[in-house]
Amino acid sequence: MHNIPPSYGIQVTQTLLSDLTTAAVGGPAGNYVEARTETEIIEAVRTADEAGEQLLLIGGGSNLLVSDDGFPGTVLRIASEGFTVNAEDSCGGVSVVVQAGHNWDALVEHAALHAWSGLEALAGIPGSTGATPVQNVGAYGSDVSQTIAVVRTWDRTRNAVKTFTNAELRFGYRDSILKQTTVNGSPRYVVLTVEFQLPLGRMSAPIKYAELARSLGVEPGKRAYSNDVRREVLRLRGSKGMVLDSADRDTYSTGSFFTNPIVPAQVALALPDSAPRYPAGQDGLVKLSAAWLIDQAGFGRGFGLEEGSVSGGRASLSTKHTLAITNRGSASAEDMLAIAREVRAGVVERFGIELHPEPLLIGLEL
Repeated sequence: MHNIPPSYGIQVTQTLLSDLTTAAVGGPAGNYVEARTETEIIEAVRTADEAGEQLLLIGGGSNLLVSDDGFPGTVLRIASEGFTVNAEDSCGGVSVVVQAGHNWDALVEHAALHAWSGLEALAGIPGSTGATPVQNVGAYGSDVSQTIAVVRTWDRTRNAVKTFTNAELRFGYRDSILKQTTVNGSPRYVVLTVEFQLPLGRMSAPIKYAELARSLGVEPGKRAYSNDVRREVLRLRGSKGMVLDSADRDTYSTGSFFTNPIVPAQVALALPDSAPRYPAGQDGLVKLSAAWLIDQAGFGRGFGLEEGSVSGGRASLSTKHTLAITNRGSASAEDMLAIAREVRAGVVERFGIELHPEPLLIGLEL
């Protein structure tokens, strides 16, 4: 993480959102609060709500693009850590309850090292565990909906704890009921803990993603050792600038800025045969590659770095991957949005397909 301060219980100070997000942009918070326990999280949320203040939650800060004007209300950093193993046996697997602020990649590493299968393809994704069910975090053919059993939350409307089962979370592609009930970064349901149900074993879940299967030397649908999968995913993500590295400006981003569009099958048929197509999970719909659309619309790696660009060279597409918009060192939120607007308009002009942002835009409009 880039210059994110440590957690020392609840604190209230003024701070810059640029110090709390992986894109390293964003103005000051009206109030800044850190909470390390479930009790502190609930107390901070109730205090803000009773005062009628706007509330913005931050975990790892990897999925937020915040206005240069900052956020006028309370910014609550979820800093609870740790997990509890509720059950572990060869038949039922392991049931592990994870605190919302626990580092996600640390959990994936622990799982792979301790023969808890199912999370290995999600290695290297920045952020906290509590954020993963909100947008059904996924990569390389895997997502958290495949392993989440229960999410425990604080319901701000009812002022009570609310527990969701997997089915009740209404998971979709980068979506859930938790995301659907979040407005401008302010959720109705504040995640407290996430419970995962994971099979025991040294082998991974079936490898569904063709690129990952090729790099592991296995056929799609087959398994590999979980530790090997985790290491290969980290290598692949690193080659695309998708593993945080304070020395690499390509990692100062929100990760993938646009979601892969899901379109009617007839729209996909109008694209060249070389356009990647994936099952969308619904009849009559196809998922396309946003990165391919961006590249084919004329926006290559490093777009924006050239002289006279819309961002003045302060922001650009990653030099390693066209799906990330990066802060080259002095970018503002508006600089990064200028790149996003140019790319989105170019894809619409070339293909008639509108891309939608994956990160939450706080105080901003694309």
